[in-house]
Amino acid sequence: MNNNPTVLEIDLSAIEHNLNFFRSKLHKATKVLAVVKASAYGSDPLILSNFLEQQHVDYFAVAYADEGITLRKAGIKTPILVLHPQINNLELLIEYNLEPNLYSKKIFLYFLDLANRLKLTAYPMHLKFNTGLNRLGFKSSDTDFLLEQLKNQDSVYLYSIFSHLVASEDCNEKEYSINQIKEFKSISDSLVSVLGYRPVMHMSNTSGIINYPEAHFDMVRLGLGLFGFTNDPKLNSNLKNVLSLKTVISQIHQVDIGESVGYNRGFISQKEMKTATLPIGHADGFFRSFGQGRASVEVNGQKAPIIGNVCMDMVMIDVSNIQCEEGDQVIIFDSQQDILDLANAASTISYEILTSFTNRIKRISI
Repeated sequence: MNNNPTVLEIDLSAIEHNLNFFRSKLHKATKVLAVVKASAYGSDPLILSNFLEQQHVDYFAVAYADEGITLRKAGIKTPILVLHPQINNLELLIEYNLEPNLYSKKIFLYFLDLANRLKLTAYPMHLKFNTGLNRLGFKSSDTDFLLEQLKNQDSVYLYSIFSHLVASEDCNEKEYSINQIKEFKSISDSLVSVLGYRPVMHMSNTSGIINYPEAHFDMVRLGLGLFGFTNDPKLNSNLKNVLSLKTVISQIHQVDIGESVGYNRGFISQKEMKTATLPIGHADGFFRSFGQGRASVEVNGQKAPIIGNVCMDMVMIDVSNIQCEEGDQVIIFDSQQDILDLANAASTISYEILTSFTNRIKRISI
């Protein structure tokens, strides 16, 4: 049982609101794939996936097979795309009715051979095409090879073809994104003309949904947007914050002039002051770079800066001017802006803040 007093709250009504906001941007026939990789962006994959299944999303996507297996063992029935499968996990993937993204000739040929050996029939698979990200995917020049291999093949069924926009959030890269979309359309046309059927096409992530409606195609992939973030701060105001991280004050100290606080005497008091110790540290995903006054938390409605160095399990804050007691609640973040402020303090992005918090922190849904 997790008795940790630090809790990450997941607001499911906010998830529903954000999902419906993005659905309002789509044609009614366009499917929604919810990306729940990386513990559902640091929240809880089981809580989130169960709720989204009730909201009738069409697909889930995870990064690796074990993430999908966890969902299947929890009773999730919705189709699950595994974005980065590994060859040694393909049989397990099939056992749990997960669908692989095949991104290279090696894994593609291995999976076809495996499907034939297992005597599968029309097992759904997906092909990813690299149109500029240069991370995973086939090149457009590989289409003839793929079509030749798929010819007279009844063990597998090409459910979808997809690609990934490189800079969908960057308006300065609009020309590059448009060229990506054109290339993907060309690849798709080449495949469809020979296959004799049209696989589902998808290319848009959260920013793509907002900025490139021409790239919605048959399905979109919604990840960060579910949690209230887009590339447009004005648009974020239409979304609701989903995650709130809260803890409590463990102990309050009176610190005299010249005394130090924390490891390596990272903070030296220049005045008489009051500090509070919180049960959260870098082992929980609370970055060491938040220390030395670079970030703050909220105590009884007031900002309290972090002082000294963040410890593995604890952090100290300055509460000299705040009326508080041991056991009082402390809010690490409960808004999109709080999360962005933490990201700025650590010179990173919201994705890293959301996905950094470890399983020591208890997750609850509200």
